Amino acid sequence: MRVGVSTLIQGPGDVEFVIECERLGVDTVWVPEVWGYDAMTPLGLLAGKTATIRLATGIVQLGARTPAMLAMQSMSLQMMSRGRFVLGVGSSGPRIMEGWHGVPFSRPVQLTRETIDIVRMIARGDRLEYEGELFQLPPDGFGRSIRSLAPACESIPMYVASLGPRNLELTGEIADGWLGNAMMPEAAEAFLGPLRVGCERGGRSLTDLDLVMPVAVEFTEDVEEASRRHADGYAFTIGAMGAPGKNFYNRAFAAQGLGDDVAAVAELWHAGKREEAAARVPIDIGFKTNLLGPAGTIKERLRLYRSAGITSMQAKVSGPNRIDIVAQLVDVVNELNAEPSEVK
Repeated sequence: MRVGVSTLIQGPGDVEFVIECERLGVDTVWVPEVWGYDAMTPLGLLAGKTATIRLATGIVQLGARTPAMLAMQSMSLQMMSRGRFVLGVGSSGPRIMEGWHGVPFSRPVQLTRETIDIVRMIARGDRLEYEGELFQLPPDGFGRSIRSLAPACESIPMYVASLGPRNLELTGEIADGWLGNAMMPEAAEAFLGPLRVGCERGGRSLTDLDLVMPVAVEFTEDVEEASRRHADGYAFTIGAMGAPGKNFYNRAFAAQGLGDDVAAVAELWHAGKREEAAARVPIDIGFKTNLLGPAGTIKERLRLYRSAGITSMQAKVSGPNRIDIVAQLVDVVNELNAEPSEVK
């Protein structure tokens, strides 16, 4: 099992944090993109400040850039980092894509497939001729097919953030890795089943993918307090992330047997009862989707993730001592890696 970290790059302190993570042996840094800073630009800075840690977008929003622009930026970062770049992509949701980017949110699974196809074509130096359902390149008119002026580059690993069954199947079929979310390892089959179906369609197995799970990490003796606090935080995710009927997180929780709970939370949130909504989130959601507790408890939770097939953890840490948390997590994972593995 590998350790990655997720962090915004908002100043020199964040750059130093990544440098220290590299020194500790962290495998990957994931830089997010929502509606603040973009994910690509900070990775260019990190490429010049680091030497071994992989530099990943976690994630860039499909539709915010044309596939060709996404390929151009990816090839630039692959060159600048000497082969350490990882392209994490996701379809986001209608509130961000339509409300922020002004791009219609439609057919996200097909958009993911065609974007990955086109980025790979450009990166390997192919002449860009593509006949898809969403993209026809070149379109009718005065354009003509061309190749990138940049030299073909080393294969760019492409990871897909997916939660719904169809997107999970696509991820298993064509991606190099999966970026999960909101998963309790006890209910991992709700996600791994569709991933496995896609892998079979693509003529490979689930072990060919890097399965990445984002988690908040806190070493604490007060497990109940931390779990309750993180559960409360999910009220926003359940109530506000996505348009009514299109909240992919809620569907993911429902697939794990929590449909009645998330429906009750969403109803309270939409009624303006924010505190009641937070209190209604089951505490198990806070505990089982994160790494919270003393080192022994966190190691046991990591065993469950590893047994389910998760190969990389994406740690979300905060506070003035966040590098100490990462160091402690790396130690626990190293201890776990020294034990025999029993993957289901």
